[in-house]
Amino acid sequence: MKQPNLTSAFCLSALLGLTILTAGCGEEDGAAGGQFQRPPTPVEASLVTGSSVTDNFTTVGTTDASASITVTSEINGIVTAIPFREGGRLEAGDVIARLDDDQLKAEAKRAGALKDQRHAAWKRVKSIVDQGAGAPQDLDDAVAALKVAEADLALAKTRLNKSRITAPFNGLAGKRHVSRGAYLRAGDPITDLAQIDQLRVTFAVPERLLSSMRLGAKISLQTTAFPDHQLTGTIDVIEPQLDPVSRNVGLVALVPNPGELLRPGMSATITAVLKERARALTVPSAAVFVEGGQAFVYIIKPDSVVTRAPVTLGTRLAGIVEVTEGVSDGQQVVRAGHQKLYEGAKVAPVVAGDDSVGAAQ
Repeated sequence: MKQPNLTSAFCLSALLGLTILTAGCGEEDGAAGGQFQRPPTPVEASLVTGSSVTDNFTTVGTTDASASITVTSEINGIVTAIPFREGGRLEAGDVIARLDDDQLKAEAKRAGALKDQRHAAWKRVKSIVDQGAGAPQDLDDAVAALKVAEADLALAKTRLNKSRITAPFNGLAGKRHVSRGAYLRAGDPITDLAQIDQLRVTFAVPERLLSSMRLGAKISLQTTAFPDHQLTGTIDVIEPQLDPVSRNVGLVALVPNPGELLRPGMSATITAVLKERARALTVPSAAVFVEGGQAFVYIIKPDSVVTRAPVTLGTRLAGIVEVTEGVSDGQQVVRAGHQKLYEGAKVAPVVAGDDSVGAAQ
């Protein structure tokens, strides 16, 4: 048998190994020279815009009537009539109660007769003195007596008028506290009367906000009883002294109450306007992320590359936040998708919701 040629076999093996090595080197060079790039990352974008921003302070206050009294009598007497309707509306001058006035009428009539008598006596004495037949002292006495009679008549008429208790202003009456036929003493309550077409709202703010409070500033009011009914008013009183315990300053606001829906004594949520900025820069709240206590946003540059920018935040509103430093009006920021971004990343901005945001060129 013929022996295999060892030299030929060795050469064939070497050639095969060289071929494999050459092929491997070619594959590596091709991969390196392919210049593979990641596609742009889709993100939601939003414009930095100028919006009206208002700094508010919210607290709890109490409503009160613009005018409120307990109706009483100034004289003693028996109640003869209570013509008002409990819980009804009263106009200024409407009669609330009448007292027995027979004696008062008689006293007024007697005082009137005495006044007429004193006036006639004064005329006679004056005529005599003018003729030089009487002493001037007699005329002085007649004048004094006439003035006393006139004063007695005015007093009797005033007491007679007080037998009719009337409403001093427009308002709503409360329940009655007396009945017809009762003996009413001076100071005894008859009913309550409250003017509620306008409310006085009392509340307090901390001393640090005192410099932001001013007369005429706007406030808004809501109550738990009518959560969908919001009223607006203005600050009317700023107390001159702070509470020494709480260090709060008391305020009173006047709030129109159309339809008289709200009533005195209600608790109310008061929102006071501290400061208004017509063109504050704002971004969506979702665009802001925090790392290490510092707030950031991703700004989309014109070449669709993002850069991470530190920002200083101001007032937070529903869905948006004010940015006082770090961005400029008209810039684009990443609203959603910043979790997968890094400095220098290429993005493909898309419009989010109803925001008027254009894709970066």
